Amino acid sequence: MRGAILVVDDEDDIVKFIQEALEDEGYTVHVAFDGAQALQVAREHTLDLIILDIMLPRRNGFTVCRELREELDIPILFLSSKQSDADKIQGFSVGADDYVMKPFSMRELLARVEAHLRRERRGQRRADKEHNETHLSYGQLSIDFRAHEVRYAGELLALTPKEFEIVEMFVLHPRQVFSRESIYDRIWGMDSLGDTKTVTEHIKRIRRKFAQYDPRTEYIGTVWGVGYKWEIGPSV
Repeated sequence: MRGAILVVDDEDDIVKFIQEALEDEGYTVHVAFDGAQALQVAREHTLDLIILDIMLPRRNGFTVCRELREELDIPILFLSSKQSDADKIQGFSVGADDYVMKPFSMRELLARVEAHLRRERRGQRRADKEHNETHLSYGQLSIDFRAHEVRYAGELLALTPKEFEIVEMFVLHPRQVFSRESIYDRIWGMDSLGDTKTVTEHIKRIRRKFAQYDPRTEYIGTVWGVGYKWEIGPSV
């Protein structure tokens, strides 16, 4: 099997349509029809990716995504008829990795699913290859490349896989300034179909999580009109 995917939508026809297409591609598919059921299924099964509607009974998709982000480090794709920029930004801010609008092309959805799963596999292989050292430290902030963990004073920061990849990219290239476009290409991949606004939202979330532990240090700085860079050097 190519991976396990949870499909969450309150419309039976859409769930069946997506389920059949994914199963034809060799994926194992679990389904849920409301927010509470989605949380239950996600906690009972080992998943590789979630496709999530927003307008759901018994907890909407934003709430479900926010709760799952506290527990799971897998790609979450919103699939929704809500098309405003505000809805997309909210989706990214609660932890989504992608946002697909209804009506949608099944070919495009399958391409996005494969792109995200391929990106996860590449990230793991790259992490295994690139690092001679297994971790770096910046004062009380430590980054463990093999475990894909960031800790402050021993406490684990709840970073999503994409957030960790962004941090990893910065610390491995500490003097380099990255534009939003170059970050998107490196982290999501050229074959991923999305919006560079997600880069801005991911950077905001990383900064908030760092600030919860160390509000006085700016780890990721903004170079106005250019992009972002890692601001501090490792501890000796």
